[in-house]
Amino acid sequence: MARAAGTPPRVEQVELPDIDAGQVRVAIRAAGVCHSDLSMVDGTIAAPYPLLLGHEAAGVVVEIGDGVDRVAVGDHVVLNWAPPCRACWSCTHGEPWLCEHTGIPATAAGHTIDGEPLHVTLGLGALAEQVVVPQHAMVVVPAELPFPTAALLGCAVLTGVGAIRRTAAVRPGDSVAVIGLGGVGLSAVAAARAAGATTVIAVDVSPAKADLAHAAGATDFLIADDTLSRAVRKLTDGRGVDHAVECVGRAATIRTAWRATRRGGQVIVVGMGGKDDMVALSALEIFHSARTLRSSVYGSSDPDRDLPDLARAVLDGSYDLDFLVTDRITLDEAPEALARMARGEGARTVVLFD
Repeated sequence: MARAAGTPPRVEQVELPDIDAGQVRVAIRAAGVCHSDLSMVDGTIAAPYPLLLGHEAAGVVVEIGDGVDRVAVGDHVVLNWAPPCRACWSCTHGEPWLCEHTGIPATAAGHTIDGEPLHVTLGLGALAEQVVVPQHAMVVVPAELPFPTAALLGCAVLTGVGAIRRTAAVRPGDSVAVIGLGGVGLSAVAAARAAGATTVIAVDVSPAKADLAHAAGATDFLIADDTLSRAVRKLTDGRGVDHAVECVGRAATIRTAWRATRRGGQVIVVGMGGKDDMVALSALEIFHSARTLRSSVYGSSDPDRDLPDLARAVLDGSYDLDFLVTDRITLDEAPEALARMARGEGARTVVLFD
């Protein structure tokens, strides 16, 4: 739990709310440590405190409230931090990932052990032994799907795969650069190869990410420095890539992705950055380059449709995601996992619960 922006989080006892109509209690079995959690801690994303972290998780339904018809006790579920309402303009016009009623950084739910009102990250607060959430904030998955893998499907994998499949619509023979090799970026690398991209360039500031990049399916690995755009062009006959996927969320990195993309290509911004970090592009280069710059919110995905598809792909061997989990830890070790993430170490850390 984070008590204030910029202060180290710690493990504390909390009191969850009672189950109301339409709500479900889930015993968490695995929860990923996501960069969005780090953004809540360091203040990149403004949120109320005290704040229970976590939003990427899987578990078992242990109790249901009145009127729940979506899940049953004993179901294995993946939590969904952006459940669409299905009624707003965006939902009814085919863009449920832009639902007007989701994506709120934190909502009030429960209390700290000393009675202070508690807030939960993205309506979930899933770095906890149990959560109480609305029934539409979860998707049932097959019981044979391992919990650590299932947890990652709910955020890192759905976001990275969706950026490639849904937002960029990568086709066989395309060239792709993915900048930033955390859980989302590595998922995008794997999805690009699965989509048939013949050149998949993985980029990170850390040379230690090279092995992870190749395990995910990258054809090339490059260090992010001032020579990156030239290095990318050397690998793409001087043109630049068809698609550059930015998974960092910084103006400088977005600008780098822009320079590494061919004329007529597209830059997909997946990383969520600060509101004061401004991206500068001249009017002339926008016109001359004919590039498209767009974001990918939650991978432009509909979790109710796409999560079961991803679960089946994992179970039938189409997607091997074992490389994504570089650390398996207990809840007490979660604060240090956030510190490792801030240093750019590893891919995804998963907290395991008994």
